[in-house]
Formats: sequence, C-alpha cells, structure tokens
Amino acid sequence: MKYRRFGRTGLQMPVFSCGGMRFQHKWDDVGPKEVPEDGQRNLEATILRALELGINHLETARGYGSSEMQLGWILPKLPREKMIVQTKVAPMAKAREFLETFDTSMRYLKLDHVDLLSIHGINNAELLDWTLRPGGCLDAARQLQRDGRCRHIGFSTHATTDVILETIASDAFDYVNLHWYFVNAFNWPAVEAAAARDMGVFIISPTDKGGMLQQPVAKMQALCAPLTPLQFNDLYCLARPQVHTLSVGAARPSDFDEHVSALAHFDRAAEVVAPIEARLRAELTAALGEEWWTSLWRDLPNYVDLPGEVNLQEILRLWSFAKALDLTDWAKMRYNLMGNAGHWFPGTNAAHPDAEKIRASLAGHPFAERIPGILTEAHALFHGAQQKRLSESD
Repeated sequence: MKYRRFGRTGLQMPVFSCGGMRFQHKWDDVGPKEVPEDGQRNLEATILRALELGINHLETARGYGSSEMQLGWILPKLPREKMIVQTKVAPMAKAREFLETFDTSMRYLKLDHVDLLSIHGINNAELLDWTLRPGGCLDAARQLQRDGRCRHIGFSTHATTDVILETIASDAFDYVNLHWYFVNAFNWPAVEAAAARDMGVFIISPTDKGGMLQQPVAKMQALCAPLTPLQFNDLYCLARPQVHTLSVGAARPSDFDEHVSALAHFDRAAEVVAPIEARLRAELTAALGEEWWTSLWRDLPNYVDLPGEVNLQEILRLWSFAKALDLTDWAKMRYNLMGNAGHWFPGTNAAHPDAEKIRASLAGHPFAERIPGILTEAHALFHGAQQKRLSESD
C-alpha cells in the first residue's frame, strides 16, 4: 500500500480507504438478530482483507444503517493503534441532538474514540450555518475533541462548489470528503483551496459516481486500455498530490483487488494516465466540440439561481459524458435522483423547464440558445423510474 500525509492531521493515510457503505446488512438500524451470519462473516472478511492490504482507514457513518453496529462486532478485536477509524454525523439544528447521535455511533462501534469525525453532508447554506454558528455542531464536535472522543474534525459534502469553498475558508476543519474525478471537474478549486490550508483531501465514491466504472462500458474500456477505466480514474486522481485518499466502497473482499493492482503504476501515475487522458479528451472534443468543454461551465449559474431550481450544471454534465463516452446508464442513475434525494442531490430535473426563463438566466452565455433544447433531450434520454440514494434503499 502507498500512503500520504493527510494534511494537518499528520496521519499517514493509505491512498485507498475502506468505505463502509456497501457491506452492511441494511440501511436502517436493525436488531442484532436480524443480521445474517453469512453477511457478518462477509463484512469481517472485507475488513480483514483491507487491513491485510494495508488499507487501515475504515470509514463509516451514523447514516449507514447497520454498518456501525456490525463494525462494532469486529473492531474491538483488532489492534486499535493500527487503524484509522472515521465516522460521520449529520449537522443538526440543535447541537444536543448532534452529540446524542455521536453517542449512538460510539455505542455501536464499541470504541472510546474515533480518529476522524466528519460533519456529514454540509450540502447547503442552512446546514453550514447549523454547523458554524456559535453553539452549533462544530462547537459540539470541538468539545468531543477536548474530551478525547475524536482526534480530528472534518466535513463531507455534496454541495455546490461555492458552498464548499465557503466551508473550507472558515478554516474550521482538518480535512474534507468531496467529489472530484475525471467526469466531475467542478470541485477542483475546492481541492486546491483545501490543499492550500493543509487539509486532508478524501475523494468520495470515485468508482460508482465516477461513471459506474465497476461495470465499464465498451467505449471506456477501449479508450482506457491498457488500464481498466477504474484503474485510470484512480491514477488520474492520485497523480495529483493534493489528493490523499480515494474511497473504495467494498461490498466483498475482492472489491479491493482492481484498485490495488493500479498501484503498480503509482510512482509514474501522471506519465501513465497522460496518453489515456489525451484519448478521452480527444473523444470528448470530437463528440461536442472544443468550445463546449472550454466555455460551457464558465459562469453557468447554480440551481439556486435558476427558475424552478433546475440543476443545470449536473444535467449538462450527465448529458455531455453520456453523449461523448456512452455513459448513459450512469447518467440515468444520477439524473433520476434529482428531486428524490433531498439536499444530497439538490435541484430538479428537466421535466418542466421554462425555456424562456432559462435563456434569460443565461443571458450572455455562449450556449444560451442551445441549452433549453439540450435539457429537453436529456430528459427524454434519461428520465425513468425515480432513484433513491443507497441510504434510502431497502
């Protein structure tokens, strides 16, 4: 395994982390007797395989259903000093509720402290206020830190980049969990801002959210050879020293293998990914034109500033990569979360866009006339059964 200093925490972080959101029994709290024996054996085998590979960062959350409880059946049996344990608690309007929820996490985990505590899902301005205001969740987390119950405090986010940058600028956090990978460049300014403040940078779900690369489409396989698309995306991220670790949401022990095999190229990551990235970008340009990729995102308004809160940035991102790289199934999955996952996937889809108001909101944008038609096309291509976040699934 390769390791990087996790920003100001000083922790030596493995470049792959064991994310605890796919190996648990259910996304709800359940009674211990409801967990099947074979399911628990699989979780424990997954944890042991991670540690065997040197992936000693184990990450979970109060919002991950039975994950914390099931981890609590194995973690106390393992060498605590060799593990970096992280859990996450959502921001709440009342700090007391935040503390009570953290207590629940610790009872389930059966640990006296966690190394990393994240405020889970600072996804909009209101949740940021709940966190930072005097007597809010951050103050509560700092008390936990003084009491020795957590060592370092960070935040996770699905917010628009402006909110992420504001949160980073508060200088209140030691690290951040955020989205950034080949098919999502929006948050690179936030990665750079975090690095400038010596914060740890943890990339969330680069495989699934990065194009469903665990089930790669033929076009991506061809363009990424001799690497797999998953390996390309891993190395694309890790070629940047500002990035410290990537989440592997392992459902079984073998889920680490393809990721770890990419580390054969770790010391030459930038060199290895360069020709593949060039092929991919040439394909993007051939499909939609150079101006599309250089000018589209410039001054494109956030959903909160658009009529009907249409999530224009996200819809255009999905449409662009579906058209250029055949990532249609991935785009469908993401598109149908809009309006059905609260602040975790905010804004609305393009079911009923007001074309004239959209054009007016885009006055001066080089694609103002074209975008309303693309929204209609995207809805026709992607709309289907409403999707739920994993945490809301059965």
